[in-house]
Amino acid sequence: MSIRHGLLALLERGPRYGSQLRTEFESRTGATWPLNVGQVYTTLGRLERDGMVTQDGEDPAGHALYVITDAGRSELKAWFRRPVDRTSPPRDELAIKLAMAVGAPGVDIREVIQSQRHHTIQAMQDYTRLKAQALEAVPADRHEVAWLLVLEQLIFQTEAEARWLDHCEARLIRLSLLPEPNDRPSDGAVQSPSESPAENHPSGRTDARSS
Repeated sequence: MSIRHGLLALLERGPRYGSQLRTEFESRTGATWPLNVGQVYTTLGRLERDGMVTQDGEDPAGHALYVITDAGRSELKAWFRRPVDRTSPPRDELAIKLAMAVGAPGVDIREVIQSQRHHTIQAMQDYTRLKAQALEAVPADRHEVAWLLVLEQLIFQTEAEARWLDHCEARLIRLSLLPEPNDRPSDGAVQSPSESPAENHPSGRTDARSS
């Protein structure tokens, strides 16, 4: 999430002060990614340092107003045109947890998956309920439309996560049919008929490589 560019986008609509920017940012995104005033002013300070915003007087209540500069507008336009980089994805705690749980002593990875699936489905249901509430009436302004887009992204994301968890469980079930590396006979070892590759490995090994 780019707080930097989000603030520039809000300032493009006119002068704003710090807490006003925070309120509008959270309104536009449905408070999905809450900000604190300290984050806002820290980011404004960096933008000002980089010549993308500048202070321009105060409002009647004495709040310092920030305005976007030409350099800030250029950066904002470039950001809107530039695709979000997916070549270096952010760390995902769930993916890391499952990766570490595989083979970890004393960890039932299927229990980890089932627990997460329950939470993910609950979150998806909550998001879907919020969407239904949002669609009870025609969105009144751009803030409501923006929030609806964010909400639908969260629904798609949780749906994809639930499918991925199902896939992980199926994958682990298939891989459990394979012998552990230390259990495989060494070169030259004599196999009994019941231990032949033709019986033990076809479905498990093939699935693990092709799917």
